[in-house]
Amino acid sequence: MNQLITYDAPAGAVLRDDYKVSVRTPGGEWQNIPVYEVRVDMHHVREASMAYFDMQGEVEVEIKYHGDLKEAVIRPLSTQLPFSLFQDTVQFTLNRPLKLSVECNGDRFGNLHLFANPLEKDIPDLSSPDVRVVRPGIHRVPDLLRNLPGTLYFTPGMHYIEETLLQIPSGKTVYLAGGAVLVGSLVCDHVQNVEIRGRGVLYLADFHRFSAFRGIRIVYSSNISVEGITVVDPPHYSIFIGQSYGIEIRNFKAFSTRGWSDGIDMMASGNIDIRDVFMRNSDDCIAVYGSRWDYRGGTNDVMVRDSILWADVAHPMMIGIHGNHEEDGDIIENLRFDNIDILEHHEPQPNYWGAMAINAGDSNTVRDVVFNNIRIETIESGQLFDIRVVHNQDYNPNPGRRIENVLFKDIQYPGGTLNPSRIHGFDDDRTVNGITFDNLRIGEERILNRDHPALEINGYARNIKFI
Repeated sequence: MNQLITYDAPAGAVLRDDYKVSVRTPGGEWQNIPVYEVRVDMHHVREASMAYFDMQGEVEVEIKYHGDLKEAVIRPLSTQLPFSLFQDTVQFTLNRPLKLSVECNGDRFGNLHLFANPLEKDIPDLSSPDVRVVRPGIHRVPDLLRNLPGTLYFTPGMHYIEETLLQIPSGKTVYLAGGAVLVGSLVCDHVQNVEIRGRGVLYLADFHRFSAFRGIRIVYSSNISVEGITVVDPPHYSIFIGQSYGIEIRNFKAFSTRGWSDGIDMMASGNIDIRDVFMRNSDDCIAVYGSRWDYRGGTNDVMVRDSILWADVAHPMMIGIHGNHEEDGDIIENLRFDNIDILEHHEPQPNYWGAMAINAGDSNTVRDVVFNNIRIETIESGQLFDIRVVHNQDYNPNPGRRIENVLFKDIQYPGGTLNPSRIHGFDDDRTVNGITFDNLRIGEERILNRDHPALEINGYARNIKFI
């Protein structure tokens, strides 16, 4: 059965008119959907576009470009989505939810990010006594939380948190309806069993960079789920996970343009499951660390899958740089990255290259990592992977301890500007040991030996295998 749900933009939302986006079920009436402004790329901040809707079955999409349309590309290329061009219009049909970048005339910075979400399940009932309905306006946190029932439901419209930070109690749900824009930050601190979900937007573009507000902060907490929402331009991370366990993140979208505005960062945490996310960040999209700041311990059992990563700056995937340098380091282990499209890796500083990076610092051990079915479309500045035991003078009082047992399986990069990928141990005692490449392809070539010019392997890296 074909179903389509669209959402009006609230008065006060920041919109753009570069694109007119219309959707319909086959044979139905065209519905125009709002196009929001999302800023991208820290080095040269520009205004791109974003639109979203929910669907099931088939949905037809028509995108009118307000300019002279000469060519278009729809990415990820792995979707192989057929489309047609007619004068100023791009047309295609979706038969499943997808997250897409529609790029007209080669423009990746004024592009349209189009998010076709799956239909929601278990939408809270506005008439239920277990739901507190919050209409648009300025809200004080004590008023929102006083005698709070199970769910805090933000209806469509503009919402402002007077204190900026909304701390969610244990056992509660925060629901952002489609068409809701919440100006503020959500916090899970020493809580359990919290849900954050919906189709709305957390908007933080107006906060100063050094306010360091995150979209969502999850610290000293367990059994937290985030599903469906979008975070726009937070001063710091889109989702921060510190010393927390049992975290699920689904169908999450984020954009950022500030220094240190990573996507999803985790420290001293475990049992993290991230699925179907779209991250376009001006720092690392996904970062996995050990101890840092007040959060102590290693990190383990992390799964990131079925996702799209776009690093306008730094790494799409970064592991290992921070740990317990005051003592004996941390162990970061059992990490898997599966079925991922990397749309861009652009980093001018050689010390921060690597679309897939493991940089073990602070006496850390990083082990048992799998990168499987990873498709890298573009590297404008950087390298394919960077596996190093490091002593980064900016961040590490001590070098790392070791990296061991890493598998790269079915890695595809079509070629282009590419610096050699590094596999470097630090010294005889701080080594890289046990790296396996199973079907590593650069351009049309399958890499089968360590002497290939695309690789740079030093004498402290051992047991490098090619299948």
